[in-house]
Amino acid sequence: MTAEAAELLRRMVAVPSPSFEEEAVCTLLCSYLEEKKIPFERIGNNIVAEHIADSTKPTLMLCAHIDTVQPASGYDFDPFSPDYSRAAAIISEITGKEVKSPDEIVAGLGSNDDGASCVSMIQTFLYTVNNRINTNLTLVLTCEEEKSGKDGMTSLWGMRLSRISHAIVGEPTGMKAAVSERGLLVIDAEAAGESGHAARNEGINSIYIAIEDIEKIRGHRFTRPSRMGDINLNVTQIYAGTAHNVIPDRCSFVIDIRPNESYSNAEILEELQGICRSNLKARNLSNRSSATSQGSILTEICLRTGNETFHSPTTSDWMRIGCDAIKIGPGDSSRSHRKNEFVFVEEIEEGIEKYIEFVIEYGKQFNTME
Repeated sequence: MTAEAAELLRRMVAVPSPSFEEEAVCTLLCSYLEEKKIPFERIGNNIVAEHIADSTKPTLMLCAHIDTVQPASGYDFDPFSPDYSRAAAIISEITGKEVKSPDEIVAGLGSNDDGASCVSMIQTFLYTVNNRINTNLTLVLTCEEEKSGKDGMTSLWGMRLSRISHAIVGEPTGMKAAVSERGLLVIDAEAAGESGHAARNEGINSIYIAIEDIEKIRGHRFTRPSRMGDINLNVTQIYAGTAHNVIPDRCSFVIDIRPNESYSNAEILEELQGICRSNLKARNLSNRSSATSQGSILTEICLRTGNETFHSPTTSDWMRIGCDAIKIGPGDSSRSHRKNEFVFVEEIEEGIEKYIEFVIEYGKQFNTME
């Protein structure tokens, strides 16, 4: 299974699949499932396959995304068709771990995020079907995750998946189980002043208003306790001015916020607006934080199978899922969205093994509750 997963992943990498352009890679995966005689439904550029062992029992969803970001600049090998001997040497240097054979890695864009989870979940689903494992399992491969598109998990959940009981979201976590993840709130702020001639010191300088607000934002603390820790907040961009001798009447800046589970995005926006003169506007209020419920069967299975838990700083399709979930997958999040992306084949092997173990334990849990 590991060798087949690695080969499928190399084929996926060779097909460019940035968000909103996933048709070709979706077709590739559909062809693979057809070869394996696995019934599935293609919904746009999403794939849904089901194994229902007992319709009276809960269903576990395995979910990974098939889209990628655009390749980062500065790749030292082709991000789609890498020279594997060269890639092996580069990855050995990056990691300090000798790659003795090109067969030990899969390199290129999307190999780590999120191809490794995708192929590991496909093999887990095949194993479950072929061995008639007594677990209700749904495999969902989604598009548009990287850009929060409306035609990926957002539309699938309401249209097709609302009956799902529990979910595993596949993302590169080193096979540690994230029991929470931060959301994402991006705010565009605009300070309004009044233009004037700099030589006569006329007008109201919008830059100074923005600076005052930025200092308030920088010093602000959200007080509700959280399992994830404080809300992370940074001003990341600022724009103002048209000429050196004109007092600017507009200064805009961008705030990147990573919420915890204690505040909704709307509450964060309202609280910050209350301390700022600048007008604040959220780009999207729906990218919420997520957390596994207290006492969840998912965390119980993690404990039984020795899966370490943690709180994730990054977002995923979890925020678009309406059931209890955890996030876990092969690879390393630090490799994502960077040049020279790769995954070790042994990480894919571990992913398949642990996913299968989790699926079996999930089925056992509900069979023993009868």
